Amino acid sequence: MNEVVGRDDLLLVTLDTLRYDVAAELAAAGRIPHLARHLPGGVWEKRHAPGSFTYASHQAMFAGFLPTPAAPGPHPRLFAARFAGSETTAGRTFVFDTPDLVSGLAQAGYRTVCVGGVGFFNKQGALGDVLPGFFQESHWEPAFGVTSPTSFEAQVERAEQVVAELPHEQRLFLFLNASALHQPNWFHTTGATREAGDSRATHAAALEYIDRHIKRLFAALSSRRRCFAIVCSDHGTAYGDNGYAGHRLGHEAVWTVPYAHFFLEPSA
Repeated sequence: MNEVVGRDDLLLVTLDTLRYDVAAELAAAGRIPHLARHLPGGVWEKRHAPGSFTYASHQAMFAGFLPTPAAPGPHPRLFAARFAGSETTAGRTFVFDTPDLVSGLAQAGYRTVCVGGVGFFNKQGALGDVLPGFFQESHWEPAFGVTSPTSFEAQVERAEQVVAELPHEQRLFLFLNASALHQPNWFHTTGATREAGDSRATHAAALEYIDRHIKRLFAALSSRRRCFAIVCSDHGTAYGDNGYAGHRLGHEAVWTVPYAHFFLEPSA
């Protein structure tokens, strides 16, 4: 990462609430072709989330603690604050001397931009200001939120605007929190009703919806130079698994998440 930072643009997309099992099934079945073509080997990496709900998980990720590989470690991290005794800081790790990765990248010359999604990014109160407040520039509007059936399209359009307005020589770190998978997501399935509610199937349909539009996001972020992209979930969610529903709880459906990182080569 010490070669990547300062040379390439950076993209972090959190597919909020995405379950690992659903993501893996859709990739194997060819139902998310635009994402799958970028996944190493065409498959998601199985990892453990650093938190069981959005706020906790993003606080950890913005400190450099991305989801951890679901296998015995230690696992060297891509990014880490300088911290004596850290067993996951290695030679390849980009080490920053600020309290968080976002300000560390700003110190390295990046323009840091947040395109928010779920309520923890809505800037409508003190709590909703915390996570966007890490960034030099942040965007949120109701069209990006969980109740919008076209949230991801609106978020991608804003990301495209950000890229278009940035001077070519300016390096960019863009963070996008995709809200479409978070409940309510029933409206992503044809014929579904509010009364029927959300399910594992509507969760899958929301991921298919994201896949239909993520190609535009990848094209925008690779339009100026090579981009290093991280796409992952912040936590999963339960749909009646062992009687559990939702997240902010300790269940495998919540702590197991899909993860991938890859380069987006510059487009012609």
